[in-house]
Amino acid sequence: MFRLIALLIALSLAVPAIAGELGDDGLHKTPWMRDTFKDLTEDLDEANAEGKRLMIMVEQRGCIYCKKMHEEVFVIPEIGQYIEDNFFVVQINMFGDVEVTDFDGTVLPEKDMVKRWGALFTPSIYFFPEEVGDDVMATQAAVANMPGAFGRWTTFNMLNWVVEKGYEGDEPFQKYHARKFEAQKG
Repeated sequence: MFRLIALLIALSLAVPAIAGELGDDGLHKTPWMRDTFKDLTEDLDEANAEGKRLMIMVEQRGCIYCKKMHEEVFVIPEIGQYIEDNFFVVQINMFGDVEVTDFDGTVLPEKDMVKRWGALFTPSIYFFPEEVGDDVMATQAAVANMPGAFGRWTTFNMLNWVVEKGYEGDEPFQKYHARKFEAQKG
């Protein structure tokens, strides 16, 4: 009997954490996502005040790639914790009606802002520098963009590359990722 209980406990610990619940809008909700007024300048200021980087996630209801990220990648403890520790995450619904205020002051419903940004894939994850002028839209200000679903190491390395400000150096992300992945796959 003791062995059966020990086996059940071991199996339960081996299963990754459960992904965030689905909200009324059909999008995954996680504890590290922020519920804001979607004023990107205010969100950037708040991220900076917390010593974090602003990350915008464009997602849609029923997106199989969003589901993959939430159920297979973001639930990896190392990744989920890294996001929570280093990023201020705002979710945008690709077909939503909540108003978004872009850095340049343009105010549009989510679905129209996503069109303005030219985001065609979900998830589309945008990462921002600590300072953004008031004369640019989000996609012009972003230092990196992850369009679509990626695996554990690509995602983790992108998060680290952004935090380390790799975009300011001479090593492009793909070379950074290849270098890091060589050590990680062992």
